[in-house]
Amino acid sequence: MQMQTFSYDNKIVKYFLYATLFWAVMAFFFGVLVATLLFFPTLPEYIFGSDDGTIGGNIQGLINSQGTLGFGRLRMIHTTFAVFAFVGNSFFTGAYYSMQRLLKTRMYSDVLSWIVFWGWQLFIVLSFVTFILGYNTSKEYAEHEWPIDILIALVWVLFGAQMFLTIAKRRVRHLYVAIWFYIGTWAGITMLHVFNNLEIPVTFSLTAPKSYSLYSGVQDALVQWWYGHNAVAFFLTTPILGLMYYFVPKAANRPVFSYKLSIVHFWSLIFIYIWAGPHHLLYTALPGWAQALGTGFSIMLIAPSWGGMLNGLLTLRGAWDKVRENPILKFFVVALTCYGMATFEGPLLATKTLNKIGHFTDWVPAHVHVGTLGWNGFIAFGMIYYLVPKLFGTKLASVKMANAHFWIGTFGILFWVIPMYVAGWTQGLMWKQFAADGTLEYGNFLQTVTILKQWLYPLRAFGGTLYLIGSILMVINVWKTVKSGSFIANEEAEAPALAPKTASRTQGEGVHSWMERTPMVLTIAAVLTLAVGGLVEIVPTIVVKSNVPTISSVKPYTPLELEGRDLYIREGCNACHTQMIRPFRDEVKRYGEYSKAGEFVYDYPFLWGSKRTGPDLHREGGKNPDAWHYKHMWNPRSTSDGSIMPRYPWLIENKLDRELTRDKMKSMVALGVPYEQEDFDSMQVSMNKQAVAIETSIFKDANDLKDLYAKKEAEAKAEGKEFVPLRDREITALIAYLQRLGTDISAEQVETASN
Repeated sequence: MQMQTFSYDNKIVKYFLYATLFWAVMAFFFGVLVATLLFFPTLPEYIFGSDDGTIGGNIQGLINSQGTLGFGRLRMIHTTFAVFAFVGNSFFTGAYYSMQRLLKTRMYSDVLSWIVFWGWQLFIVLSFVTFILGYNTSKEYAEHEWPIDILIALVWVLFGAQMFLTIAKRRVRHLYVAIWFYIGTWAGITMLHVFNNLEIPVTFSLTAPKSYSLYSGVQDALVQWWYGHNAVAFFLTTPILGLMYYFVPKAANRPVFSYKLSIVHFWSLIFIYIWAGPHHLLYTALPGWAQALGTGFSIMLIAPSWGGMLNGLLTLRGAWDKVRENPILKFFVVALTCYGMATFEGPLLATKTLNKIGHFTDWVPAHVHVGTLGWNGFIAFGMIYYLVPKLFGTKLASVKMANAHFWIGTFGILFWVIPMYVAGWTQGLMWKQFAADGTLEYGNFLQTVTILKQWLYPLRAFGGTLYLIGSILMVINVWKTVKSGSFIANEEAEAPALAPKTASRTQGEGVHSWMERTPMVLTIAAVLTLAVGGLVEIVPTIVVKSNVPTISSVKPYTPLELEGRDLYIREGCNACHTQMIRPFRDEVKRYGEYSKAGEFVYDYPFLWGSKRTGPDLHREGGKNPDAWHYKHMWNPRSTSDGSIMPRYPWLIENKLDRELTRDKMKSMVALGVPYEQEDFDSMQVSMNKQAVAIETSIFKDANDLKDLYAKKEAEAKAEGKEFVPLRDREITALIAYLQRLGTDISAEQVETASN
């Protein structure tokens, strides 16, 4: 058969690799910064200024920062950098390199490759800018506002087009297992991203985007965690498995252990994974049948996950002697081990027995980081160490430095996750502990925070710092390797033309072999396999009314409360506070009546949260006076000694922007919220009346604040400057929202449409 010559495009691989290195350091740096804020909450004051006499500067500096170092905003930046920037770019690096070699062809279009590259980097940069400025939707792993959602979709579709067009011009008939996982990844992420991010824009401004989720309450929670869990599945797992199936055999110079196990692994994984999302919502207001499905399929996930792990580890049979000397294989072995640990622990946490203790605690981020740091990170590091010498036609500059990176990174993982495991178990058990007299042993939530702050949170930050140092060593090693070699931009290759199909070739062919040489059939089968779980779980929750009983006393938010809710989202308060009281004795005792599905019908989006760094707020309304909330937001440690909550003085200084309030209400009407015309006509009067009532309440309970504002008003008048009364400031709207939380069902009679 005639041989054809062509070249592989290594330039796009190099750029994605460099982007991976850059965003890796950024992701780990912001991770350390976020971890530091949990035991050093006054860090922004040291940077920007404070009214604390022991800290230099002026409080105006902190006010002017407008929350740029706020924990809630930085957490979103860290997760986006880690998931989409670091892992995303590492996937593109490996996919662009491996697809060309597995398909024996250059990528379909160099132009498309560069559009995908720059489009993806633009998405990451825009995410950083918008999160810093407070533009977000609050939905975990999907906090990006609608213009960025559209950008992500466009770039992802273009990547899919590039992949399928490249497959169409391949020179090998059958698709290797790594390609199956790439196809499954593309199909899964496309479906998840589109349906989770269906939203109504409040404004079409690209500089100040604002939207509301198409779903509310229970429905939004289910769709979000159908997305959120499967973002882990189809962005942090399946694409990395594709890389594993290519790079582990290459590095070990051994074939994949079992082709049949690969088939079972792929199809069972993508079928089962999509059902598991509801395990993030156990004991919540989610219907019981959906919770049961989530638990059942989560437990089943152990089988395909461990099948994949074993397929990877057993590929190293006969090559274990190389592991002692080869840092690449070291990274891969630990990565696969961490994959196995994370995919065993996840199903355990999905059981109701362990979930009642672990949910909302630090156990959950510990579990997640075993996967991200160990599985995703170490696969990426091993792949980079494998690729750079090949791209530059040289040897790795320092094997010793790579080995040092491995050990520093490994200890970094241990120092990160072990303290968090201990923290999670400590939290969960302390929250549930009752004294002999029937009262909570640790009735003050801060008691459960103080013990973690002392040494567990600093140890976590230390572990993250080690991991960051390891990544910097990798950057140095890569730089030295690049300097010692010469980049091969277009790598020459040759392969025979694609052999035509013949009857003898297909005679006796199995079903899966046929699918492997028929990419369209394989893709359609993957889409159908993925769609089943989502349809069964989500559609009934949306269309069957009994799944979300309505409560007659639950009313829409007032215009001022709606603005306050958006401020709550802007500052990322949902990162630390939940709004979901589970039906446990300890939670009801601590927070109040457990949460009902019908209470959230006007919550676009839902704000149930996934982590209690601070207490639950679903019954916060009426617990504390307005003046307490004011002082708490000015300085949490003035009202709650030992609090690790950030300060929010800009909320007190900023004038509330009411320009979009009417548009927000119109969007809510489009979503089904029953605002009437009179609500629009009386909007300003209603907002003023509620704001004045809060101002009056604050001044009544806090004479110092009354005197302060009287003094500020007099000074402004004397200087001819505008004075903004307390009633017109952002803090008033936020207080209005907080005081509303959980009060609807405190009516004397609560009627439900169904049980």
